[in-house]
Amino acid sequence: MGRQLIAGNWKMNGLFGPGSAQAKELAARASAGTPLAAELLVCPPAQLLLPFAEIFQDSGIALGGQDCHTAARGAHTGDISAEMLADAGCTYVIVGHSERRADHGESDAEVKAKAEAARGADLIPIVCVGETEDQRRSGKALSVIEGQIRGSLPENPEDSRLVIAYEPVWAIGTGLTAKPSDVQEVHGHIRDLLSGLFGLEAGAAVRILYGGSVKPANAAELLAVPNVDGALVGGASLLAEDFWAIAAT
Repeated sequence: MGRQLIAGNWKMNGLFGPGSAQAKELAARASAGTPLAAELLVCPPAQLLLPFAEIFQDSGIALGGQDCHTAARGAHTGDISAEMLADAGCTYVIVGHSERRADHGESDAEVKAKAEAARGADLIPIVCVGETEDQRRSGKALSVIEGQIRGSLPENPEDSRLVIAYEPVWAIGTGLTAKPSDVQEVHGHIRDLLSGLFGLEAGAAVRILYGGSVKPANAAELLAVPNVDGALVGGASLLAEDFWAIAAT
């Protein structure tokens, strides 16, 4: 397994002035001193992609989109294609986030099509999976996640050209965090699924991130769990100091 990936999902947050200030602080930290052991990725709202691409140039910080359309172009008002994200300087894109699945009714099949569109534009898709609180309480967490994995992943992943993010829906933005034992169980199950679907070597090469109220105070414990290859960070990624502290764990 390669470097851990610490990805920041800004969601619908960030205006040009204060957002650029945070990005510049991150870039300055990344360009000074000893490089981090982890790979850094920031996924800001679309209007910040171009300015952030300029700010992050030569810093080693990667840029990503928060979603993409299944088509490369066409009459899809308000959408953005994977090709457009790549054109703006992105190397990653998040697909299938639980907020997209809930707010926009995205199915596993649509998430898979988006992941394949991302791959077609030479972007690395971060495919999100996770169970609701009711599904966990009823003992269905692993079966729900398995269904999402089987239905949402692109065919034949090319080693590191795919990332999965496990985000228990009940832990996103709530302050609640899954117990390390629960994270280990789910990530181990995902790893076994990947090995069964794609073979041991390819399954071992896919990075699996944990997301759900990750912050500096709990990052070390979560990132030390077996089969946790990084984190998808929400609110804490909006502050350069907190995001850097997580990445430096």
